[in-house]
Amino acid sequence: MAYDASRLPAPWAHAALGLLAVLPLVFDVPANVNIVLTAVLTVCVGSWRSLKPDPPSESMTKKDAMKFPLVGSCVLFSLYLAFKFLPKETINAILSAYFVFLGMLAIVASLEPQLTPLFPAWWSERELKIRIPAIPVVLKEGLGFSFTPLELLTSLPASAFCVWYYRRKHWFANNVLGLAFSIQGIEHLSLGAVQNGVILLCGLFFYDIFWVFGTPVMVHVAKNFDAPIKLLFPRADALAVDGKAQFSMLGLGDIVIPGIFVALLLRYDAVRHFKQARYFHSAFAGYTAGLVATIVVMNVFQAAQPALLYIVPSVLGFVFIHAAMRGEVRELFFWHEKEEGEAEQGQEGEQAADAHAAASSKDGGPGVLTRAAAQAEGKKYS
Repeated sequence: MAYDASRLPAPWAHAALGLLAVLPLVFDVPANVNIVLTAVLTVCVGSWRSLKPDPPSESMTKKDAMKFPLVGSCVLFSLYLAFKFLPKETINAILSAYFVFLGMLAIVASLEPQLTPLFPAWWSERELKIRIPAIPVVLKEGLGFSFTPLELLTSLPASAFCVWYYRRKHWFANNVLGLAFSIQGIEHLSLGAVQNGVILLCGLFFYDIFWVFGTPVMVHVAKNFDAPIKLLFPRADALAVDGKAQFSMLGLGDIVIPGIFVALLLRYDAVRHFKQARYFHSAFAGYTAGLVATIVVMNVFQAAQPALLYIVPSVLGFVFIHAAMRGEVRELFFWHEKEEGEAEQGQEGEQAADAHAAASSKDGGPGVLTRAAAQAEGKKYS
C-alpha cells in the first residue's frame, strides 16, 4: 500500500468541505443539500486519511461489534434520565467542557496534515515530552505526554476557538468541532474485519429504529444535549421561534459509523492496489443514496428519521451486490485487515530471508546459513 506522509490525501475534498462549512455564514445554502454534501465529503476525507502504512494496532473485535448497540443504549438512556431529572444547564456545562478539550485535540490532529508542508521538517519530527510524576492514590504510575512543536503551535488558536464555542455556542463553531471529531473518528477507528462492520451496522440499524420510532429518547437527548455531537444546518426557509434561528440536525454517529465501514473498504481496495473492483466506490455510493433517502422521507412525512434505517441497507446492499456480481462475497466478507498486514510483513520477512541467505552463500564455509536459519533471521526485518 503506497503511502506518502508528506502529501495531503484528497486535497480537493478537504477544500470543498472547508468551503462548504464557511459558505452558510455568507449565503443561504439549502439545508438538505448542505446535509448531504457535508456528510459525504466528511466520509470521503476521513476515508482517504485512514490510508496508513500499517493497519491500526487497536481494532474492533466481533464481540465489540455485538456489544456496541447495547453499550450505546445504556449511555443514551442514562443521558435521557440525566436530562429529565437533573438541571439541564449543569449537565451541558460539564459535558461541553469535556468535549471542548477533546475538540481542541481533534482540531489540532485534523489540521496537522495541511500545515506540515508549510513548516520545516523538524516542526513535525521533533518530539517534546512532559512527564507528570506519580501521585499516591490519585495517579499511581504517573502520566506522560508527547507532542511536536507544530502540534503545540496549532493548539493555541485551536484552544481559543474552543473557548469561543464554549462561551457562545455558535452553530459554526459547533460544526467545526463536529467535523473534526468525525474526520478523526473515521481516520483512526478500525473495524478490523468486514464481517465486524456488517455486525455493527446491522446492530445499530435496529438500535436507531428502536430509539427513534419506539421511544422519545433519541430525539429528546438530541434536542437537549448542547455539545458538538451533531452538525447544525441553518434553515433559511424556516421562521425563527422566540427569536432563535431554526436548524436541521445530523448526528455524528450517522457520519462516523458508516464512515468507518466505507474507510475499511477503501483500505481493502488499496491492499489490492486498486487493480480490481473498487468496493469503496460502491460503499460511498450506497452511503450517499441512503442519506438522500433519509432526507426525502423526512421531508415527505415532516418527522425525524433514523438515518441508519436507510443508510445501512443501502451501503450493505450496494457493496454485496457488487461483490456478488464479481463472485467475491466470501472473500470480501471474511477479509481481516490485521491478518492482511501480517501477511504483507511475512512476505517482506521472506524476501529479507532470501536476500540474507543468498548473500551468506557467497561467503561459503561454515558461515553459510541454511534456508530455515535464513527465514528465522529474516523475521527481524518484518
